[in-house]
Amino acid sequence: MESKVKTLDVIRRRLAAPRPSRDPRARLLGNIDGPISPALREILERPGRPASVLLALLERPSGLTVLFTERAAHLKDHAGQISLPGGRIAAGETPAEAALREAHEEVGLPPAAVEVIGSLDEFLTGTGFAVMPVIGIVTQSDFVARPDPREVAGVFEVPLGVILDRSALGVGYFERHGSRLLTYELLYGGRRIWGATAAVLRNFQDVLLDESEL
Repeated sequence: MESKVKTLDVIRRRLAAPRPSRDPRARLLGNIDGPISPALREILERPGRPASVLLALLERPSGLTVLFTERAAHLKDHAGQISLPGGRIAAGETPAEAALREAHEEVGLPPAAVEVIGSLDEFLTGTGFAVMPVIGIVTQSDFVARPDPREVAGVFEVPLGVILDRSALGVGYFERHGSRLLTYELLYGGRRIWGATAAVLRNFQDVLLDESEL
């Protein structure tokens, strides 16, 4: 328990520390290998559709874990992919409120059972979403996910130690709108975590791993 508490204290401190702002469009541009297609340039030039995701930290007997979902195959956006709970931000919502609402709808996580402790950098996806990752600690120790089959095909957890292992996060490329884009990817338990979700994990590493306290 003491080591988990120490790790959470370090995470809180790192998230609270000031860090330089990063332009999400510049980041997406930096991940393009080769020419920018007209379709991708159009996405870069228009406002991103606001969305947020919840990187939920759970305190399990074996250590801290991060909650992931497998999106249902029939969904319009990112069908079948591994994701963090989340979705579009409704009018009048903050990113944290949206992330908590979506997590409740998708996996039955009560908003009152999450302590929001910070956020990561906003980033723009190749599908035009401006995503704000929200970090939260699940305070309900016996939480069991109850996925909504209309949105979620499955739920699983990955140990935080795996998430923060630089060597576990590989690099690949994929085609989007006629352009070649870099993507990070994490293989765990027969699942491939890549794209926007892996980009969040890479940013999480960047924020947390500048020292050796964890």
